[in-house]
Amino acid sequence: MTQESSMPTRGQLERLLSQRLQALYREQLGHQPSKVTCQLFDEKLAIIVEDSITPPEQILASNGQTELAEKVRSDLDKAMQPLLKALIEEVLGVGVLDILSDATLETARTGIIAVLDITPEVRNPEAVPKIKK
Repeated sequence: MTQESSMPTRGQLERLLSQRLQALYREQLGHQPSKVTCQLFDEKLAIIVEDSITPPEQILASNGQTELAEKVRSDLDKAMQPLLKALIEEVLGVGVLDILSDATLETARTGIIAVLDITPEVRNPEAVPKIKK
């Protein structure tokens, strides 16, 4: 087995990161997002977290306490950043220079962009030898 064939594809890394991020939200916030989508673009990683708003934030927002709900979300995002950074670095095997994130209470989505120090090494799916049937 060559070194190239033992490397994961970009899609495999994106799926693994999505699963691990969903578990991180569940473990840390007691709330599991319905979907986490990750997309690698060279040394950038875009993450969309669907249904990321926790029940306490939803209660605050629905009772007219939107500013407090937004403050809670902002503080949670800041508290989660070191955990997100460590998880991304572990899964992708590269350093994270910066994490930018924002959430929208109305749509219950969080968008995260991670700026990586280098492009993660991945196997090119076209390089996989075709098995003849």
